[in-house]
Amino acid sequence: MDFMSTVKGSLLEGFYPKGWDMKKIDKCCSNKPGDVTKRQKFWNKDFAPIPCDDVREFDVKMGHEIANEIKKAADRKEKIIFILPVGPMGMYKWAVYFLKEWNQDCKHVWCFNMDEWADGKGNTLVGDASFQYAMEQAFYNPLGKLTVPLDHRNFATKKNLPTYPKKIEALKKEGAKLVLVYGIGRMCHIAFWEPMIGAEFKSDAEWLKQPYRIGVQLHPLTIEQNALTSFKSRTTLVPCRANTMGPGIMFKADYAIGGADGTLGRGMQWQGMSFWMTLRFGPDRHVTSSYIPTLPGKLFFLKELAGPRWSPRRTDAEGRRSRVDSR
Repeated sequence: MDFMSTVKGSLLEGFYPKGWDMKKIDKCCSNKPGDVTKRQKFWNKDFAPIPCDDVREFDVKMGHEIANEIKKAADRKEKIIFILPVGPMGMYKWAVYFLKEWNQDCKHVWCFNMDEWADGKGNTLVGDASFQYAMEQAFYNPLGKLTVPLDHRNFATKKNLPTYPKKIEALKKEGAKLVLVYGIGRMCHIAFWEPMIGAEFKSDAEWLKQPYRIGVQLHPLTIEQNALTSFKSRTTLVPCRANTMGPGIMFKADYAIGGADGTLGRGMQWQGMSFWMTLRFGPDRHVTSSYIPTLPGKLFFLKELAGPRWSPRRTDAEGRRSRVDSR
């Protein structure tokens, strides 16, 4: 007895996005934990998942990777573009630490926040719950005199988000490297590019051209993910829409720095399935994060997300209860 055998006629029938083959997803999640870094045919030759023992190691490694890209660009006397998320967040403290240790300024850095809470018209949230505020407190302000110049910072407002493609294109023509920094959502979104959007297009090629969305609808599980991780479980505070970048910007990145740290303690987690889908589903517009392994870069992850996973309790032919270790 499982999801597939009981979903028909339930409240979850038709709830998940078109293109989410639950049997295929279950197969993605049935791999042995030790095989998590096993290379797949669709992976970019320069893509690598990097295991971390705990969140402290995870934060340091992600922060160092961001800071190091900034320093290397400065050493080459080149501009560099970052697409930045609000989550994971611990990485920013360490990016600031390394940049200060190296006395490395960010005058050559341009930043584009990938998304922001919004209403249906694209009006964005302001105040201490906004992504802009979070970025200022976690990254820009702590850098002090070394910080990213004000006119190099971009936030996903209704007015500014549509200017992203031309701004980024112009910088790339000047030789700037585009670096995507990302987390993976419960619904396998990158930024807030939700999996339901895939059903609007006839081909992945057409989907991959989409640069952004204003006031996009968020999946119910995205709302609940953010309620749990950002709003102390208070669903009533979470906006149901957002402004977001699309694959037409994000997946043109020259390099990607990703993080998966979605554990909750006491053996609980919310991100294991999304993580395995990212690594094993294969490029598909119905699973946004499935395109991540096609980019060069590093995906840092907590080892706990890889498993082991245990099957549900099952009853054998003689009525005995058993539990099967998926290792």
